[in-house]
Amino acid sequence: MPSKLKIGLSQSHTLGTREETLSSLRATTQEAALKGISILLFPEAYLGGYPRTCNFGAAVGARTEHGRDQFLAYTKSAVDLGDTPLGAGDDWLENKLPVNKETGRRGDGTREYLEDVARETGVFIVTGAVEKAGGSLYCSALYVDPIRGVIGKRRKVMPTGSERLVWAQGQASTLKAVVANIKGVRVVMGCAICWENYMPLLRYAIYSQGVNLWLAPTADARDTWESLMKTVASEGRCFVLSANQAIKRKSLPEWITGVKTQETTSNAQGTNGHVQNPGLPNGTPKAVSTGGRRRSMSMRTEENHEIAWRSKDGTINEEPASEQAVVDGTASAPATTSKLASHGTTTEDGGEQFVSAGGSCIISPLGKTLEGPIWEKEHELIYAEVDFDDCERGHLDFDAVGHYSRPDAFRLTVEGLDLNPPP
Repeated sequence: MPSKLKIGLSQSHTLGTREETLSSLRATTQEAALKGISILLFPEAYLGGYPRTCNFGAAVGARTEHGRDQFLAYTKSAVDLGDTPLGAGDDWLENKLPVNKETGRRGDGTREYLEDVARETGVFIVTGAVEKAGGSLYCSALYVDPIRGVIGKRRKVMPTGSERLVWAQGQASTLKAVVANIKGVRVVMGCAICWENYMPLLRYAIYSQGVNLWLAPTADARDTWESLMKTVASEGRCFVLSANQAIKRKSLPEWITGVKTQETTSNAQGTNGHVQNPGLPNGTPKAVSTGGRRRSMSMRTEENHEIAWRSKDGTINEEPASEQAVVDGTASAPATTSKLASHGTTTEDGGEQFVSAGGSCIISPLGKTLEGPIWEKEHELIYAEVDFDDCERGHLDFDAVGHYSRPDAFRLTVEGLDLNPPP
């Protein structure tokens, strides 16, 4: 029986519009197909966007009108997959829900677009998405099979920090693993989104279903993330794909930065088929002037406190390590420069600073890094040929949910989720 496949991930970032991002996803998947990649992972919130640095004008006991406008813009950038707020489960998967009489489908067509891309390329796609259902947004991940279409969807059960302001809590039942037979190889996939990977009981719930491929779309660009992925791989005796966005400040949407951007058209593509530079600041960026020879740069924290620093020689000081911007625990890698600007201004470097530096990686079942982590590359496709028999080899001395689990002493139940391996 075959046991080897090429699996990969795209370290890329959300573009200026949903259409541009979907077009880039198609181009990346086509490139992956040419390289023989069978399973391809995109980052957390790739469709819809991760609202990095945005506080939506919220403080304890107060909200601003500007923040509500930001949420409106974010909602309009989200994708509508036609599911219900509580999640319709198999009825949604099997297209049994009522359809719109005018369009003949549910949602905005994103689901059908992804199914077309998977079918055309023969690549199994897993992508992060900000999903709109009713009046709420969910951080989701979709499994798209080339033959069967969408066969599963995760909703993040515990948004992190300020994510909780704009993302609703998903259902634990969506932790259900999916099975795909790809080129004769049986792959059982489970997905934990970003800091769900820090939840021991959630990890155990996924391990219990016999996964041999762990998918970890994330927004965590710290260098500590790789060590967590090694833990997950060796604990679950599974391969791990973890994909993060690498994005510069100038590429954040205008509704976050307050900086006018010039959107590129969907046919402005580079040599690798990706849409380049979704938005560039108009004019020459300048530091905030304070008069005389001194200049200052400032930023506002999530609590709306201003942090400003200045230098006598007119240059902008790097932000002290103690004040390094951390958004919900997902700061850029330590090597990334920390020259930030307050809302409505640009950085002196023209927005070239990475607000998320990436860090995507591929890990083996014994915790060895096979590829990555990749830093500060905005569009990078990484992959490895792996032998899924290595997962079984790893069970010789450790099975977290089997012979090493002491089921007579420990037991886990999850509401709405069957923990037995799928047939």
